[in-house]
Amino acid sequence: MKIYTIYEELRKKYGKPEGQWKLWCKRPKTKEDKEQVIIESILTQRANWQNVCYAISRLKERGLLSLEEVISAKEEELQVSIRPSGFYKIKTQRLKTLCNFIVNECGGVEKAQKIKDDILRERLLSLNGIGEETADDILLYAFEKPFFVIDEYTRRLVKKLKLTNRFSYRHLQELFEKGLGKKDYALYQDFHALIVIDGKSR
Repeated sequence: MKIYTIYEELRKKYGKPEGQWKLWCKRPKTKEDKEQVIIESILTQRANWQNVCYAISRLKERGLLSLEEVISAKEEELQVSIRPSGFYKIKTQRLKTLCNFIVNECGGVEKAQKIKDDILRERLLSLNGIGEETADDILLYAFEKPFFVIDEYTRRLVKKLKLTNRFSYRHLQELFEKGLGKKDYALYQDFHALIVIDGKSR
């Protein structure tokens, strides 16, 4: 089965990604939207979405939903706020590191977005606690850079449809990117979101 055909079938079945994907697939995004996606990319690590929503509402109540605010917040305050998402001590450190990198090393979201795609990806991957999936979540959904995200739902779909017998991150990413034939961040966003929606519906 052609990769694009899978996308067409999912789009026909579910329509435009909604629910938890409304913000992540929003186009265009404001600076505030992008910063929230960046924060959520850490909170979603090993957490269900409902708990991430609780953490985000607590951050919002405390006025901690911008990268600068995360940097200046006390660790204890952040930990209390994001506790519902689990692993809150580790995630607090990861949030601080990531926000500091984007604001102080890159000069903010807008300047970071102008960094060459592969270089920005490499730099994100060098940060503690940022693996390929989290880096590509940030790149695709916050910085609008065409990197297809591979997660457990994508792997399950690949296995179910017997698209390949190799399951490394890079191989699967190339499979989808080459299969789609064009580097289109909007298509990648919607397709990945639909794969997750489909996976959660089973």
